Amino acid sequence: MNEECKPPRLDSVIAVVTGASRGVGRGIALALGEAGATVYVTGRSTRGEGRTEGLPGTVDDTADEVGARGGTGIAVRCDHRSNADNQALADRIRAEHGGLDLLVNNAWAGYERSADVRFDAPYWDQPMWRYELCEGSLRAQYDITRLLTPMMFERPNGLIVGIGFTEGDTYLGQAAYDVFKAANDRLSKAFAADLRKKRVAALSLHPGFVRTERVEAAWDALGDGPAAVAHSPEYVGRAIAHLAADSTVRERSGQVLTVGGLADEYGFTDVDGRRLSAFRLEGRMSLATRMDRLNRVVARGTAS
Repeated sequence: MNEECKPPRLDSVIAVVTGASRGVGRGIALALGEAGATVYVTGRSTRGEGRTEGLPGTVDDTADEVGARGGTGIAVRCDHRSNADNQALADRIRAEHGGLDLLVNNAWAGYERSADVRFDAPYWDQPMWRYELCEGSLRAQYDITRLLTPMMFERPNGLIVGIGFTEGDTYLGQAAYDVFKAANDRLSKAFAADLRKKRVAALSLHPGFVRTERVEAAWDALGDGPAAVAHSPEYVGRAIAHLAADSTVRERSGQVLTVGGLADEYGFTDVDGRRLSAFRLEGRMSLATRMDRLNRVVARGTAS
């Protein structure tokens, strides 16, 4: 690793990263593992029970790699839309560690079945199941956060991070996606307000255009443009690792931060040595249109 990018030490930190079988969640878990944290890796994809939409990656794979990076990875099969699954996770963490330092709400089902109906279709052509996928993702975040937050009260520097995307004034190109991504930021702000007298911070973090497994599958078809702005999932994880190690993080509670902005502040780079600036959607193809094209390419590749 580049000398300036040595991770902060999080050896005593107990963390939960939701939706960490692949993509951004996996990158976050790996970066925390590299910093020495104990990471509960949650998701629906397991080696024994199958993978979501057949995509690569499982909670077991991620947990193993967290261990290989120097941390402790604990794989937990958990559908965060299930109250019972969330309660079981909370009970397990309480029994095994008695407390929690970091919760990263990354799980997001809103991209599922993206090839079934155009992702960027106008709202009158959208099926209700797409709205319900986005709605269920936010509900899942609320439920797991309300259950895990009390375990942070006796810890010295608790942190809750919600993964958003871009500022609310920019329409993301699909009504349900836009509403619930904006609501993600608002939920973090609400958590922060309720936590103002506790030693726990809550904030929202916006990655840029992330080169996830889904994006990787369609990379050659996307052209040269994305290469200039895309970053790895671990870039997001490095931002969170630095926030978790920052003793003044409560001063940021309620804020919306960007990965690029934190890279400039803390001085870390992506895995390829680049330091990408904060991502802005204005002047670019809308995320919904990009996702629609992405999923059409992936669907064709799968069919062949």
